[in-house]
This record gives sequence, structure tokens and C-alpha cells, in this order.
Amino acid sequence: MLASNPKQLGTKDGNPRKWWILGNVSVGTFMATLDGSIANVGLPTISESLHVPLHLVQWVVTAYLLTICAMLPLVGNLADRFGRSRLYNIGFLIFAAGSACCGLSGTIAMLIGSRILQAIGAALLMANSQALVVTTFPVHQRGRAFGITGTMVSLGSLSGPAIGGVLIGYFGWPSIFWVNVPIGVLGFVLGLFLLPKRTTESAVSGRFDYAGSALFVVGIVALLYTVSNGDVWGWSSAYSLLGLAMAILLLFGFGIRERLAKNPIIDFSLYKNRIFTSASFAAMLSFISLFCTNTMMPFYLEDVLHVSPQVTGTTMMAYPLAMAVIAPFAGWVSDRIGPYVLTTGGLALNAVGFILLSLLSTHVAVWLVALHLAIFGVGQGMFQSPNNSSLMGTAPRAKTGLVGGLNALVRNIGMVLGIALSVSLFSARLHALTGVSAQASLANVPSHPFIAALHTVFWAAAGVCIAGALISSLRGGKPNLQRAN
Repeated sequence: MLASNPKQLGTKDGNPRKWWILGNVSVGTFMATLDGSIANVGLPTISESLHVPLHLVQWVVTAYLLTICAMLPLVGNLADRFGRSRLYNIGFLIFAAGSACCGLSGTIAMLIGSRILQAIGAALLMANSQALVVTTFPVHQRGRAFGITGTMVSLGSLSGPAIGGVLIGYFGWPSIFWVNVPIGVLGFVLGLFLLPKRTTESAVSGRFDYAGSALFVVGIVALLYTVSNGDVWGWSSAYSLLGLAMAILLLFGFGIRERLAKNPIIDFSLYKNRIFTSASFAAMLSFISLFCTNTMMPFYLEDVLHVSPQVTGTTMMAYPLAMAVIAPFAGWVSDRIGPYVLTTGGLALNAVGFILLSLLSTHVAVWLVALHLAIFGVGQGMFQSPNNSSLMGTAPRAKTGLVGGLNALVRNIGMVLGIALSVSLFSARLHALTGVSAQASLANVPSHPFIAALHTVFWAAAGVCIAGALISSLRGGKPNLQRAN
């Protein structure tokens, strides 16, 4: 184990421009995560404008998330080879270019292709943001820094529907993409002056693992694509079974390849560290559970309580606002007492939140729903920044890009799996109660079976949170104030 060395960080308090660097990293993190959710609210409008069915326009969101999941470990590996600042800054330009192409798109094919380009830029930003925090801040300030970046992740992920609804209502659907262009260009220009010129302690040598990269990309895309469509195809259908079998074979082959490769894309020896393993799986379970809320609550608010999309967006902002208050404070506390109590307690609080959601009925005040959602903001604020600091603290300095990419990967996989879990459970329960199929409109579904199906999702999400809390507790109770060699 190696404690932070002041000579490595510029001064005993880290890089003298560290807070400016954190501001730049926060902008990139917010922008990249925002576009994972902002397009959801625009899908009906895009579908009507481009004259395409909703099942096809859904690829505007799916292609973005799948590309990010496929790219993150590759980007993290490349960053450790060529420099994190360089690839992070290039990410701003690619993201801005992809956003401009999205805004100019006149066909669904061009829009989906532009979203893929945008996602490549987002992967460059996501994979390197946490590594830049580690190499910029001394150990005793990382929790606070991760509290701020963790807030940006949740603000970006969960404020997307509200921001997107306002922009589309006033300026049309292309505006949700054009708004990124000036931000991306500004982030790139500031990064040229702010970001450290050298962010790797030692360059990773050797030939890049192209075969392993191909196996991972195809395997993870096949897995997440099948999971995303399992509810529509039917989990026992030939398409689902074939897709899962192909994904398992490819990822199994990837695992074998990485154990034999001299320069693996994913260093599986990292998972021998108990803190790294428990933090990674706890993070994934956290996002699985929380995206059950992100997916299902808009339907509850609009189809059961019959509130407007604007009120829905405002109500759901209670989550990120509560987290914005709690996360920096939790990071500051974790710098002093360690991550154990905060991470485990945060996930346990989220489990309580889901149990409380299961008590919601067909007639409830909107402010009470917002109060329930604020509980998740507090719980996630307690969990996210201490967990990130704990996980990144296990990274050898030359592999912080890889570890940052893996951390972002499990977060995005959790989002995809959370959506799939919530939709599948809800549809199965609703079909058992009413005979309504998964493809039917929910607008005409009676409120009581709708609520019963929704409660099934919430109880399952509570179970996921409890499992996450148990896994988080395995990291041990000592403060994580050192970093591996």
C-alpha cells in the first residue's frame, strides 16, 4: 500500500488548481450523464417529427447507453497508455460534434448514428473524470471531491427529464442536443489550460489487446441488448435464449482471453481486492434499484395521479436536489471516518425508501411523493461519494484510468439492468392481474392493478438495496486512507 506522495501531486495539498480542475471535470460528468436520460422525454416528439414508430426511436436512448458500456473499459485502458487529460479533453470535442450532428439530424438513421458518436465522447469523459480526481486531490480531500462529482452524476441522470421537457416545450427536440455544443467547446478550451499535462505515473507498455476488445464489445452489447428487449420478445423466446447464450459464450471467451493476455483490457487481479469488489457490486446494485424509480415513477405520476409532465419533472427533481445537498457533506465525513457506515447506511436507507413507496395509493399529494423521492437523494448522497472514493483508492496509480472506466461501466450496466428489471416485473404482474400485454398502452389500465404491479417493483428494488448494503458491508470498517501501488 502506498500513501499519497506530495511530490507526485505538486504540493502537500495536491494540484494548486485542483478546484478549477474539479469544476471542469464536473461539467463533463454532468453533460455526459445528462444525455443518458434527457432524450427519454423527447422520444414521442422525435417519433412524430421523423415519422418513425416508437420501438425504432427508442434506439436513440439504447444506442447511447450500449455504446458507453462497450467503450468504457477500452477507454480506461487507452487513457493509462496515452494520458488521461488528453483523452478527457478530446471527449469534450467528440461529444460536442456528436451533439451538433444530433441537432442537424433529419432522419432516424442519422440521429442514431450521431448518438453513437456522442456516446464515444461521453465514454472518454466518464472513464477519465474519476481518475483525474484521484491524480489531482490528496487522499484527505478525495471524499469531498467525489461528493461533488457524485452529485453531478445524479443531477445529470435524474434532471434530464425535467430539463428536456422545458427545452422541447419552448425550442423543439433538437435543442436538447444543441445545448451541449457551447458547453463542450468551452470545456475543451478550459481543459487546455487547466488540466495537468501529465496524468500518468508510468505509461502502460505493450501491444493493445484487439482480440479481447472485440470479444468484450460484442459480448456486452449482445447481453445488454437482449436484456433490454427480453420483455418484448419474451424471456423464453428463441431470440432471448439465443442472445443470452451468445453473450455468455463471448464474455466467457473474453474472460479466458484476458487471463492469458500480456496486456489485458480488464485486469481481473483488481477483483482480488475486497474493497474494490464490494464497492463495484454495491454500486451496480445501487443503480439497478434507483433506475426502477427513474423508470416507473413518471408512469405513476402521470397515469395514476394524472399530473402534467411539467409537474412530474418538478416532483422527480426532489431526488437530485436532496443528493446535491448531502453528497458533498457525506464525502467530507467519509474523509474522516471512512466509507463503511455511510455506504452501508445509505443503501439501507434506500431500502426503507422503497418500502415506503410501496405504501403509496391512487390518491396522494404530489408533495408527499416528492418527500419519498428525497429519501433516495439522501441515501444515494450518503452512498455514492464515499463508495467512489473507496473504490478509486484501491487503484494503482498507473491504472486509475482503467479503474475509473470500470466504475463508470458498472454504473451504466446498473442503469440498463434497472430499466429491464422494473419493466419486466411490472409487465408480468400487470399481465397476471389484468391480462394486459407488455406492448399495450398504460393510459387505460385501471389504477388499482397498476398500483399493485408498481408495488411489486418497489419490493424487488428494496431487496436489491438490502443485497447491496450487505455486499457494501464486506469492505470492512476501517477508513480507506491509502492507495495501492
